[in-house]
Amino acid sequence: MHRRAFLAAGLVTVFASPRAIAQMKMDDMPGMDMGGHAGHDMAAAPQGAAVLPEGETLRDLPRLANEAGTPSLFRGKLTAESATVRFAEGLDTPILGYNGLSPGPLIEATEGDRVEITFANQIPEETSTIHWHGMPVPADQDGNPMDPVATGTDRTYSFELPEGSAGSYWYHPHPHGKTAEQVFRGLAGAFVVKPKVDPIPAEYGDTVLVFTDLRLAADGTMPDNTMVDLMNGRVGDHVLVNGQKNPRLTVPFGTKRRFRLYNATNARFLRLSFEAPMTVIGTDGGLLEAPIAADEILLSPAERLELIVSFDKPGPATLFTLDYDRGWMGAGRPADAGLTLLTVNVSRTPAEPVPPLPDRLRPIAQLGAPAVSRRFIFTETMAMNASGMEMGFLINGAAFDMNRIDVVSKAGQVELWEIVNKADMDHPFHVHGTQFQVVEHERDGNISKPAYRAWKDTVNVARGETVRLLLRQDRPGPRMYHCHILEHEQLGMMGIVDVQA
Repeated sequence: MHRRAFLAAGLVTVFASPRAIAQMKMDDMPGMDMGGHAGHDMAAAPQGAAVLPEGETLRDLPRLANEAGTPSLFRGKLTAESATVRFAEGLDTPILGYNGLSPGPLIEATEGDRVEITFANQIPEETSTIHWHGMPVPADQDGNPMDPVATGTDRTYSFELPEGSAGSYWYHPHPHGKTAEQVFRGLAGAFVVKPKVDPIPAEYGDTVLVFTDLRLAADGTMPDNTMVDLMNGRVGDHVLVNGQKNPRLTVPFGTKRRFRLYNATNARFLRLSFEAPMTVIGTDGGLLEAPIAADEILLSPAERLELIVSFDKPGPATLFTLDYDRGWMGAGRPADAGLTLLTVNVSRTPAEPVPPLPDRLRPIAQLGAPAVSRRFIFTETMAMNASGMEMGFLINGAAFDMNRIDVVSKAGQVELWEIVNKADMDHPFHVHGTQFQVVEHERDGNISKPAYRAWKDTVNVARGETVRLLLRQDRPGPRMYHCHILEHEQLGMMGIVDVQA
């Protein structure tokens, strides 16, 4: 029986390993109607829903202070803690924040630096970690689920940023069984590693835009996940940019602005366009070889992108969403088209002349011939049993087990990984500890190559698609690979590769 045919069943058991995550009656679950997930430009807000202010000046993310006072060393402190913020007028919202903030403080360092960040876990009665998403850190500094930080304790993460590691990274928790909730309650932040010599003109600026999404109850609290959230991944009612709804930015006519875009949502796919010419200059792992013009871009959960946007005519220029069908189980697919995320007001005052964007940005060496090929098959399963319906998110037929090694790899060895999505929805695929190169997409028998060579740590694998990528792990130790829809990761779609020296 097809997956969607099961949705009329009365009981659902969603399982991971061990198989005891949740059992609940679907029509008793809050949010099963999901009427509150329509985009604000597409449908009326649900009755009693919180209204967020729009049009405030875009805020720069506060920077984490460097306490080292020594060249080539970044030393700071991050605390995961309960906090209260005001998203909507008159409503206080309890969140989790890094240093009380969501998004957390922007961390900025330079390739070649040593980083020492002391993390204090002050989340009541929950373990946590900090995973340095996409960053080339040792396995024992990676913040993986096997290395939890107990509540009320702290630890220091220490690592070097090697030459060539400049890029747009981020940080978030990765504790076993709690990642999804800790992220949607506010724990995520951007980490920018600057190059020693940047080919992008400094006159373009460097603006970080962190996308999160938010669901608020009428009293200002964040509701718990529903069964629909567990099946599809949590999608909020409001998309925020640096914690604001549709903020505004004012620039002179003729401005060229560098933006770093971060999709820090649990499960929202952002197909974006700007009412101004866009040029892609970088992805997860840093700059491309050469700039590429683009009319639209797709950011799946956890992906990042660097853009140059040219504001060539006066008037408003908005960053807005287009529809994207990533597959949806049950009712209430979010109306994601037509959301205005950022409004740039372009004045009639001309900008000062700026240097042109270089034709070449940096070399990217192609990874060599693979010594090993591996295949990872994504599936969603449903089956009836005595208590109702069991559902699983699996890789190669298995749900995640923290005590099981799924793959043994060799440090320094190039491998070809085939990610095969036989499920009914898209799954963004992430590997810890390294950046990879996507070499091929295949769907319905048609093979296509990427538009450009890039370093990536997360790639969307559309339903019915196979993505082939080359990767090399250079640091030994256990690493995670998983779907970055965080509810799917948490419910089984994750594995462990043990990289051996």
